[in-house]
This record gives sequence, structure tokens and C-alpha cells, in this order.
Amino acid sequence: MFDGEVFKPSNTGKLIADVLPDTQAYQWSRTDPDSQLLAILQDQTRQPYLIFPESYAQNDRIVVNQPTLSHKPALFILLDGTWPEARKMFRKSPYLDQIPMLSINTKARTDYLLRIPSREEQHCTAEVAATVLEQAGDIDASQKLFAHFNLFRHKYLEGKPHHPTAQMLLSQPLK
Repeated sequence: MFDGEVFKPSNTGKLIADVLPDTQAYQWSRTDPDSQLLAILQDQTRQPYLIFPESYAQNDRIVVNQPTLSHKPALFILLDGTWPEARKMFRKSPYLDQIPMLSINTKARTDYLLRIPSREEQHCTAEVAATVLEQAGDIDASQKLFAHFNLFRHKYLEGKPHHPTAQMLLSQPLK
């Protein structure tokens, strides 16, 4: 997580741990990465995937569109922050450079609507996580996370009646 992200009321990354209790969250640091995070990334019993849009990959980066590189359990790594922050974490975290990227591109549902992304493949953290879970075959967790996200979004917008999409979304039934 980028510095202070967990304190933002619009942060959706924290919703993942509500549905998946084994979720680990680490504060990002460009110069001093968390030692527990580095240890998890070196765990040979897991197959890590960095979840990020393919359009940001360098030519030598392994990019997949399905989590299928090995028979090891997947370890999904999501960068939680605004898009400028996530791009900074992506570019300035050399310890993530050798991890295959899992790119979901436009496969993710885009229901966030609390901010307008500058690029089509930019989704909020909870939507990305739910889509990745669906691709990995954990339909139950995916559906629970999408439902939890929709409730979060609905409740968030109830507190923001002047938000441009609040009236439209609040008049619709929850999915």
C-alpha cells in the first residue's frame, strides 16, 4: 500500500481482507521494502503474480492473462494506491521486476465510479482482486468481494449526496 492509502475513505484495497482473511498488507517503501514482504516473494512453494496492466510492461517482462505458470498456489500481488502512486510503486520496486505480470486489462468490471480513471485498464483494487479471484477459479470469493465492494460503494455515496454519480447509483438496487 502506498503511504496513507489505508486511511483514505475511498480505499477499496482494505475490502479484500474482509473477504479473504489470509490477505497480507505492507506499507510500500522505495528504499526500505518490508522484510516480510521480501520473504514471501522468495517463497519457492508459491507462484507470485504482480497484477498490473500489460501496457506498462517492459519488453523482457513475462506477461500472462491467466494464472497458469505453475502448479504452485498463486500469490497475487496488488499495488494499492491512486494510479499515479501505483505506477510509481511499479516503476520503483526492483524486487518486483522478475515476478510475472498477470494482466487482466479490460476483463475487470468497472463499477467504482468514485473517481474517473485516465485509462481504460485502470480499475480500483477491489474490482481487480475480484476479477483475479474469478480467473483463478475462486468464484465464491470473487462474488463475495464484488458484493462487499458494491455495498461499500453504495454506503460511501450515501455520504456524498453531491457526488456526480451518487443519485444515479443510489436509485439502483444493490447487485
